[in-house]
Amino acid sequence: MFLFNGVIFLAGAAILGVGIWVKVDSGSILGLLGKIEGAPSELAQVQNVGYLLIAVGAVLLILGFLGCCGAIRESRCMLLMFFIIILIVFIAEVAGAIVLLVFKPLAENLIKQFGIEVVKTITKKYGENADITGLLNTTMTTLKCCGFNNYTDFTDSPFVKKFNYYPDQCCNGEVCTDAVASNMVVQGCFPALMKLIDDNSVVIIAVALGIAALELAAMIVSMIMYCKIGSKQN
Repeated sequence: MFLFNGVIFLAGAAILGVGIWVKVDSGSILGLLGKIEGAPSELAQVQNVGYLLIAVGAVLLILGFLGCCGAIRESRCMLLMFFIIILIVFIAEVAGAIVLLVFKPLAENLIKQFGIEVVKTITKKYGENADITGLLNTTMTTLKCCGFNNYTDFTDSPFVKKFNYYPDQCCNGEVCTDAVASNMVVQGCFPALMKLIDDNSVVIIAVALGIAALELAAMIVSMIMYCKIGSKQN
């Protein structure tokens, strides 16, 4: 119980640190997302993820503290609080999974709307705005993709108008004229991201189930200790 909650405590400290970094670092990717012209109002909320990380990190820190101290000091109060918090988190995760399944079509529509705005931003600012250009170049290099949908997203961009060729990522490093880009058929970043998620869906599900199993185990162990300590005191 002590070792398990020690890991939780350290994980909470790490997540809390990342959350603070996201809020302090104004040049982070989350900050750049908010600069996309015409971004949906829902997208603006992504910038608040720093607060979410801080909250999650703080909860994990409290959980780790309660679990460790409850196990060492054999405190029924701490163990009960630990059990209740884990139970609330578990219920919230189940509810979130259900909402995600029920509102999946809505999420797809939001992504499509986001894609339209991204293409507009590429058309207006790629090659002119350093933040947008750098973010897109990094994304395309990492995912080995081109544009949001395909290379045609860049056709009317300041970059193509100025240099008369497309980004190197659209042609796998070759001189990227329109003819070369059309023959390369490099997939867009949105299809590439969806493929990445699909290819790793088994891993994602396995991790989610593993976390759920750990939470159930933590609740069972804490309740067993709670009952045993109660029987000793009686």
